[in-house]
Amino acid sequence: MGVEKIEIINRFTYADGKIFRNNKSYEQIDALVTFCIDPKASLNESIVDINLIPTDTDGKFRFTSDFSIVKPVSNNPGDEKILLELPNRGRRKVVDTFNRTHEEPSHSPGPGDGFLFNHGFTIASIGWQWDVYHNDVLMGLESPNADLSKEKYRGKNVVEIRPNKTSNTWLLADRVHKPLRADLSDESAKLYVKNFEDDVDVLIPRSNWKFAKEIKNNIVESNEHIYLRDGFVKGKIYQIVYKTLDSPVAGLGLLALRDIGSYLKNITEGNNLELEKPKYLYGYGVSQTGRMLRHFTYLGLNIDQNNKKVFDGLIPHVAGGRMGAFNHRFAQPSNQSYPSFGHLFPFSDGVVKDPLSGKKDGLLVKSKNQNCLPKIMFTNSSAEYWRGDCSLTHIDILGEKDLDLDENIRIYLFSSTQHGAGVLPQSNSTGAAEGAIGLYGFNVVDYAPLLRACLINLHLWVSKNTEPPKSQYPKLDDKTAVDRSVVMDKFSYIPNFKVLDNLKLWKIRTLFLGKYEDKGIGEYPPKEGAMYPCYVPDVDKNLNEIAGIRLPEIVYPIASHTGWNVRDPQTGATDQIVPMQGFSLWFDKNSNSEDPRGTINKKYSSKNDYKEKIYSESKKLADQRYILDEDIDLVTNNATERFEYLV
Repeated sequence: MGVEKIEIINRFTYADGKIFRNNKSYEQIDALVTFCIDPKASLNESIVDINLIPTDTDGKFRFTSDFSIVKPVSNNPGDEKILLELPNRGRRKVVDTFNRTHEEPSHSPGPGDGFLFNHGFTIASIGWQWDVYHNDVLMGLESPNADLSKEKYRGKNVVEIRPNKTSNTWLLADRVHKPLRADLSDESAKLYVKNFEDDVDVLIPRSNWKFAKEIKNNIVESNEHIYLRDGFVKGKIYQIVYKTLDSPVAGLGLLALRDIGSYLKNITEGNNLELEKPKYLYGYGVSQTGRMLRHFTYLGLNIDQNNKKVFDGLIPHVAGGRMGAFNHRFAQPSNQSYPSFGHLFPFSDGVVKDPLSGKKDGLLVKSKNQNCLPKIMFTNSSAEYWRGDCSLTHIDILGEKDLDLDENIRIYLFSSTQHGAGVLPQSNSTGAAEGAIGLYGFNVVDYAPLLRACLINLHLWVSKNTEPPKSQYPKLDDKTAVDRSVVMDKFSYIPNFKVLDNLKLWKIRTLFLGKYEDKGIGEYPPKEGAMYPCYVPDVDKNLNEIAGIRLPEIVYPIASHTGWNVRDPQTGATDQIVPMQGFSLWFDKNSNSEDPRGTINKKYSSKNDYKEKIYSESKKLADQRYILDEDIDLVTNNATERFEYLV
């Protein structure tokens, strides 16, 4: 049945009734969606443990999700296209990203420069993550528990702990999410520690830790926390494997995405949202939720109960080559670094043979077989290459050749950028996850104009069959894809520069998750095998990346910009990578500098000289449709602002 009902909780004028460039004003509606699911329906059979959810007398079960939509007010018809986002860890991000608000996540993100609304998009958000603590800002899903009482093998859960500061107590969750409660009688629980990503797991004696927490100078039993007597050491990596009392079905988030999408795409007259039936529906996910869109596509879920395609186009942004913790037993969806189901083959779109695991598969196989494949734009920063997986989306498993791409996809590297768009003023801590601190100031390159052009190009591709610009990413054929050690060697020539330890970089390996892996039940730690090849974009003499879409400030640089950074000493592990963060290492202004990259005053005669070069390059990018004509000045001003910041 899908969407059973939508209960409106709140309805108000958006952005104080501002009239946008499309001559429309908008309203925001917050609601609670009730989904009704038949666990025996064939289109739901890929969801792990769905058959173990207790049903009502009609043979179905129900669950609810938070929902929000920003749409033209009822007296302004014409809802041609809807952009539906998956909130990242419960946070609405799409308006902030595309409209460049630079605001903290909120219940009603401000309009920023109005880009999405100027272009006539209706914006919707659906809660999908079971472990989000619901509040005005965070959106989530209430999942029923699977009944595991008759299961021969219940399985165990694993939580990864990666401290950036010393602490004795840790929540049994990835980030600050609802924990999977521990069975306090579980004597088989194990705590492991290692020094870096690919190190050997070392068992910590059971006598050194317990399920407990510190409170008012006391230590009390807690099935939601773990207490380590000597403290969790910053820079080390811990994994706690234990039996949990809970069994939420994480895969229901995938069904919530599909079914709210189908509802919106086929909405009927007289609906309480006062929404007109749209012509086009697009999906957007960033980082965690970009990986979920990859998973959604892999499972062939882009088809509804009427055999109709749900999404016309998708933008999985900064998702790299992985899927995620979205559809296995005891899945905690925010986990992204621990080697588990999200690290399994396949990584690329077409069918390939994996000689390492012996499997043959492709990301798009099921969707193509069902004739429900949307147009897809995979957009990534350099950071997704440096964490070890992104090159697997377009280079074969043996690392010997570039793969052919499906005609329905584009792959774009935003050259020399980090996971999140860069901003000024530069900081080495602001915006980093889990209190991470970089040794060098974070990357300041703002790639938002590139992402905006992708969205408009995707819409033109779907609505008018206008081919988007060709894919841009590092390749073996032109030698722009190289081993990470090649780039590290080039950076080592900068005086007093700290490089990463190549042996401690993140890696993707083949995994064996136990004899029940095919049922979505893992055994931890997993058995890791052969390492998949990892390639990153090579860099030029200015140490900026050669491949990908190069913004003008990469073509005419005043800094070296990366998708990787080194951990600051105050967070430990000083030779290891800071996840997702890059850096901008400015050129020297002193003509006598020994920096082999050169100096600013030798590269540009004045600010006007620099701005003219940037403007000319911006126009070239617009002519190639990698940025929009309307963003030429934005791109020029972004680069000029950074020039002024330095000089």
